[in-house]
Amino acid sequence: MTAEDRTMKRIEEAIGLQHAGDPEGSRQRFTEIWEETGPDGDAFHRCVLAHYMADLQQNPQDELAWDRLALEAADSVTDSRVQEHHASLSIRGFYPSLHLNLAADHHRLGDYAQARAHVALSRQHMDALRDDDYGQGIRSAVQRLESRLAAAEAEGCTTSPGARVSDDGVSTNDPTRT
Repeated sequence: MTAEDRTMKRIEEAIGLQHAGDPEGSRQRFTEIWEETGPDGDAFHRCVLAHYMADLQQNPQDELAWDRLALEAADSVTDSRVQEHHASLSIRGFYPSLHLNLAADHHRLGDYAQARAHVALSRQHMDALRDDDYGQGIRSAVQRLESRLAAAEAEGCTTSPGARVSDDGVSTNDPTRT
């Protein structure tokens, strides 16, 4: 097993802790891996780490910062690198979720212009999603967020409530987070 594979194995184990309901254990593992990877480490690892670390943040500004790191890292990832992890993956397929997460962050922070901009960017990459549960979950979450944005703007709201949806598209306390 290569060092790259060991790192992804550790990331997957930390994701497993998160999904099993151990956010603190997951956050601790992600932090350790993030510190080892560093800002110049493997961009695929940084993208995945930041994407999942964002989900563990209590503060919306911190969540936004991690989601931005995930997007920045994705911009440096190639398809060949993603396919080293799984042959069926394409980096373009990450963008609908990455932009949706940023849209949800901005929505939560009351920045509807940025939320709309990231929803539009998410939609630009929707053709990269398969017609499976994951793809349908992302598409549904985008539609729910668009509805929430329209409703909030129609009411003249300047802030929006917290938002979260798991990576499998199942709503936790907000139907926009993936």
